[in-house]
Amino acid sequence: MHIVFHGAARNVTGSKHLIQLNDGTSILLDCGMFQGLGEHTDDMNEHFGFNPKKLDYMILSHAHIDHCGLIPRLVAEGFEGQIFCTAPTMNLARILLMDSAKIQMQDAEYSNRQRQKKNMELIEPLYNEDHVMEAMRLFKIVDYHEEFEITPRVKLLFTDAGHVVGSAAVHLTIFEDAKETRITFSGDVGRYGDLLLKSPQKFPQADYILLESTYGNSLHKDLGPIEDALLDIIKHTCLVKKGKVIIPAFSVGRTQELLYALNSLELKGVLPDVPYFVDSPLSEQATQVLKDHPEVYNKDVKEVMKIDADPFAFKGLRFVQSTEESIALNTDPRACVIISSSGMAEAGRVKHHIRNNINNSKNTILIVGYCEPNSLGGHLMRGDKHVFIFGEEYQVNADVEVIKSMSAHGDYEDLMHFLSCQDPEQVKTLFLVHGEYDIQQLFAERLKEKGFKNIEIPAQHSRVDL
Repeated sequence: MHIVFHGAARNVTGSKHLIQLNDGTSILLDCGMFQGLGEHTDDMNEHFGFNPKKLDYMILSHAHIDHCGLIPRLVAEGFEGQIFCTAPTMNLARILLMDSAKIQMQDAEYSNRQRQKKNMELIEPLYNEDHVMEAMRLFKIVDYHEEFEITPRVKLLFTDAGHVVGSAAVHLTIFEDAKETRITFSGDVGRYGDLLLKSPQKFPQADYILLESTYGNSLHKDLGPIEDALLDIIKHTCLVKKGKVIIPAFSVGRTQELLYALNSLELKGVLPDVPYFVDSPLSEQATQVLKDHPEVYNKDVKEVMKIDADPFAFKGLRFVQSTEESIALNTDPRACVIISSSGMAEAGRVKHHIRNNINNSKNTILIVGYCEPNSLGGHLMRGDKHVFIFGEEYQVNADVEVIKSMSAHGDYEDLMHFLSCQDPEQVKTLFLVHGEYDIQQLFAERLKEKGFKNIEIPAQHSRVDL
């Protein structure tokens, strides 16, 4: 058998790994959308590197768009097999993909208005809502720790990866040519001691491991408490400068962490009395999915729930739904906090909020997680003084702040902890995926010190025989 790495190969987006057995059976691990790769992004999303019609099965680790965002296009191009995931992942994927379709259609419409003025060729969205509904019919739920037989030769097991609600590490046992091969795909690994979720779980011994490496050279624990950092930024921007705090945040995971931290500040009696807006049509639904699965909460959250039945709600919070309400925020003179997707500021309503507030030095743009270097969030995080938004150049006069400790990805100690249940001598090859190449090279050296001898960093579309 062999595996081809069609995404998240020496970068952190577009997760897509294709396993092909000798009998022709093909299994795709994730089908993520590429984001924030500049002028190459659209082309990479339009071409899979394989024929979807010849794909037999797909396994989804979790519902973030960089892992599930191209599923509707996969189906539109002929994939008819089943898609295996956990129940929360299916629920989240439905709302995220519907939102993704709407965002793409809105952004295409906006861009086409500008293109028409310049007599440029018009663009089409990758997929629409009908494609999403067609794709959702192929989803099949597999529970954690339930060994599921995909075929007589392929068995699937999910363990909790602790990244977002429903996230799973994928474990395949494949019987071929009179031998058993065990493959683990980490998906995205969460943090031990996460703000909301339980820690990643131990998993069976593997022969081959595909391991994410987003923070393979970073330690989160060295950073300050999230609540303190949030409080300082909100006080300075809203109370002193009388400006707005704009926070690009993924609707699943990051937004809920922010709400939980702000709620904690209210419980302590120190939350600034200003309006708080969550401007993402699906964030309220995503928050409800998390509320529907309290079994994923860690002990600290369960303790808070003994005195506060809803740890994601507080005074001054309002979820914005309509486009009209969102647009109105841009002319609202009040100091406020706006949390909006997407997390890398590459699409959606937050891109408009940044465009309308980036020139004003009273405002702050707060980055609360990883941003691909070529994304708008990446440019802001790097300190660029001029950025391009919807094809137009803007000067960065607003303050740009970063809270790296809010990442839902584990740091290198978390990743080492995740691997601690494995005997390195039995791991034939460990593949580093979902990370920047320079970071992966440094992380590979750490892994070798822990006894993992054969470590590979596959390039885009590279094939490896197992």
